[in-house]
Amino acid sequence: MINVGKSIAACTAALGITAGMAIFLPATASAANYAGQCGSGFSVIDKLDLRGGTVFLTYDGKTNCVVTVRDQPGEPISMGAAVRQSKDHSAVVINDDRRFGEYAYAKVEAQGKCIDWGGRIEDHVEERFNEHCGV
Repeated sequence: MINVGKSIAACTAALGITAGMAIFLPATASAANYAGQCGSGFSVIDKLDLRGGTVFLTYDGKTNCVVTVRDQPGEPISMGAAVRQSKDHSAVVINDDRRFGEYAYAKVEAQGKCIDWGGRIEDHVEERFNEHCGV
């Protein structure tokens, strides 16, 4: 289970403080694929390229799920995924800052709401704010 207090602090870092790093680190072509990590019924509605992988935004009609997938799974490395309702920062769900071998994911119910979302593989961060409103 996710520690909500820790998640809010982690989301602030993932969706704010680290934003400056993404400006200076270019993305590369990705070989990562979304493979249903969020569960049945989720479809990819957007994606962001990262150095070493891809961040996929998926939606099932009620819940947004963000999955950061590595191009080449292997030894666990520092990575994460984050999503929240843009106007309701108490509705944060994020993976703790941990090490993953293949993918990290986060979910939030946000039907009809704008969201902030993004992902990270090591020091490369990509994030978007106030998007996909009304989806």
